[in-house]
Amino acid sequence: MLSRVLSKFAIRVMRLLGCLPLAWLRALGWLLGGVLYGLVAPRRRVAQTNLRLCFPDWSEDQIRSVARSTFVHFAQAWLDRAWLWHGSPEVVLERLRLLGAVDELQGGQPVLVFLPHFVGLDAAGMALSQQVPRQFTSIYTNQSNKVIDAWILAGRQRFGNTQLFGRVDGVKSIVAALRAGDPLVLLPDMNFGPEESVFVPFYGVSAATVPSLSRFARMGRAKVVPVIARMTRHGYEIEIKPHWERFPSSDLMADTALMNQRLQSYIDTMPDQYFWVHKRFKDRPPGLPSVY
Repeated sequence: MLSRVLSKFAIRVMRLLGCLPLAWLRALGWLLGGVLYGLVAPRRRVAQTNLRLCFPDWSEDQIRSVARSTFVHFAQAWLDRAWLWHGSPEVVLERLRLLGAVDELQGGQPVLVFLPHFVGLDAAGMALSQQVPRQFTSIYTNQSNKVIDAWILAGRQRFGNTQLFGRVDGVKSIVAALRAGDPLVLLPDMNFGPEESVFVPFYGVSAATVPSLSRFARMGRAKVVPVIARMTRHGYEIEIKPHWERFPSSDLMADTALMNQRLQSYIDTMPDQYFWVHKRFKDRPPGLPSVY
């Protein structure tokens, strides 16, 4: 009961925060991110470990600076959900700028959207559903807190152009929608366990990676279009990149390694906006020790 009351109160606070000027909200996120960086030591160590593994040439000062900026951007992006999910449609449209190869999402051809875990991924999803006249689909994991779960679902579907499949819905329903012309937004760049993963390099470190991008592209006969969200002072820039040529191939492992390689090139442009607090290298190849 207490959890339900606190959750409802937190949602009301987010509704109120959505009325603030963006500069004020970002300043609040800067403060909150700094506090989290100082207090949440386990995740701070995870971020720093990831950065040391992926950028071995960086100094400790660089690692600490980028890790702290990651916490700040994460907090700012979380608070941005206040206006993404509760602000007026006009405000959302003004702050989300689609650019790049927007025509890749036009028409009815099956499209698989590769949306990596940058802090602005919710902004990217919102921009697509508001500004592109197609119904998008994605895979959603239900939250244990039912109040928060309903809030997240309502927020991500507020413009009515998003269908969220649960993991229990199975692959057939997802592929059928993809083949029917509903673009599938996929976020496969995390460690989801070794059972359905292959070990391929990520910044030169062997990382358990789900090969779902290649599999869904093949099953759905879909082209892969990367969408990259960048936080800016004025909101977000959501860049739609040209689709990947000759992808997928007949080699699942090579496709997944290529996905990580191209993801690295995106991360290199804004390393402090990637989700380094995730235990990307939690699962290790047999015989290798834990890095955390």
